[in-house]
This record gives sequence, C-alpha cells and structure tokens, in this order.
Amino acid sequence: MNPSLRRARDTVVVVLLLVLPFFVLRTNVRDPKKLNGLDRLVLRVSAPLQYLGAMVGRGISSIVGSYVYLVDVKQESEKLHHETAQLREQVRRLEGLDAENRRLRRLLGLKEQLGPEALTAQVIARDTTEIRVARLTLDRPSLDVRAGWPVISDEGVVGVVFRAEGESLEAQLAIDPQLAIDVVDARTGARGITRGTAESDRYACKVEYMRRSDEVAVGDLLVTSGVGERFPKNVPVAKITQIKNRGFGEFQEVEAEPVVNFSQVEDVFVMPQASEQTARAAAREKASETPKKK
Repeated sequence: MNPSLRRARDTVVVVLLLVLPFFVLRTNVRDPKKLNGLDRLVLRVSAPLQYLGAMVGRGISSIVGSYVYLVDVKQESEKLHHETAQLREQVRRLEGLDAENRRLRRLLGLKEQLGPEALTAQVIARDTTEIRVARLTLDRPSLDVRAGWPVISDEGVVGVVFRAEGESLEAQLAIDPQLAIDVVDARTGARGITRGTAESDRYACKVEYMRRSDEVAVGDLLVTSGVGERFPKNVPVAKITQIKNRGFGEFQEVEAEPVVNFSQVEDVFVMPQASEQTARAAAREKASETPKKK
C-alpha cells in the first residue's frame, strides 16, 4: 500500500475514534425529542458497543470486588487463626497452672497430715534395673534419714529409703519384688502383702496371702495396714486389676496396679517409720513431764 494512502487511512481512523465518542456522548445527553436522523443512527450503532462495554465493566468490577473480598477474608481468617492459637496456648498454660496448683495443695495437705518430721524431696533420676530405685535429693540437708524410712507422694506409697548419704537418697520403689508392703482392702478389710512383679514393660504388683474366703473385687483400693509400724495407716498402695481363683489352695491369686505413676512422680515426702515416730513422740512426752531442775 502506498505510504500516503496508509497515512490517510490512519488519519481517518484516528479522527473517527476521537469523534465517535463525542457524538455518542452528545447523543446520549440530548433530549430524546430533539434527536435527528444522525443521532438515531449513532445510537443504533453504539448501543451494542455500550452494552458490551457495560458487561465487560461489570465483569471486571465483580472480579476486582471478589478478589478484594477474598483478600480481606483471608487476612481476617489468618488473624482469627492466630488469635485462636494464642487463646489455646493461654488455655493450656492456665490448665497447667491449675493442675500444678492442685498438686501443690495436695502436697501441702499431705504435709500437714504427715506431721513436722516429714522431709520434702525431689526425684532427680530413676532406675529400672532389677532392684528398681529412684534417686532423690532432699530440699534441705538432714543427717537423720536412715534406710527403711517410708517415701510417700500425694498419690500414695512410692517405696522406702534404700540408701542415704547426706541430702542424696536412693529409694527402693514399691514395684521392687524385694519390697513387701502389708496392705488391706479399703472396702472389705481383707489383708495381704504386695510385691512388685519385676516386669520391664509395665508397673504391676501381686498380692500375696490373700485368702480365698476374703471378699475382694477388681477396682478395690489397697492401703497400708500399719502392721509392722513401717508405714502410716491408710496410705494408698495399689488397685486390684485381676483375681484368679484356681479352685484349690488356701490363697487366691490377686494382681494389682500401683496408684503411683513412678515415671512421672516428682515431689515426695521422706519420714521416719511409724514405730520410730511413736518412740520419738513418747520420748518428747516423757521429757515434757520431767520436772525442771531449779
């Protein structure tokens, strides 16, 4: 195509593109009663284009609006998710504080029951060898602690002192087969002796010398009897989990689960044996009755 003709064509197109919107706008704002033939022709030609432009505009507006809405929703969702996570963390922290508060109240109540001679200690290590022991450290040093002293937590009997060296102690746990604890059924008074079963995969004990005629049931709580004056009376030891009557013999086979979770116990009390406490109390009473020399 001749360059001059191309320039003329481009000029005409530009003029039409500039003039057409003017005529369309002029026609749309005029009074319909005053429209002439040219105005009606412009309206007829521009109507489809205006309709198409309006549809495109509404579509773009809808897309932009939806995008902005989704962005806002996403931001709000992320904000709510963050706030929910914070609230859950606060709830967990408060639940932990509440559980710790209840545990400390139980320990304080147990301390008042056991008396002033009970010493507090913390479990610092555990051993799961054949002779199951836990290593403790006293909260305050004491040279009075001796082997055989009961070790008790807010859950129940933990065991007895196996070795004492200053503030460091070793406790023989109630799941040790070598440790026998005289117990009674808290519901019926049936008497027996618990010993650990030495199983490596669970904490369990057997109840020996419980007569076949004794009334016991699964779920019954076994507590210290006080016989032998080693442990105070009525301290929880274990719950019965299984009973087997072989049909012969004087005693029934009873299995129990310790009430203390030895893998999680942290704070314990170490106290003189009941017989020693009785002797100390008698000595204090005798000393108080002795008249003072002038």
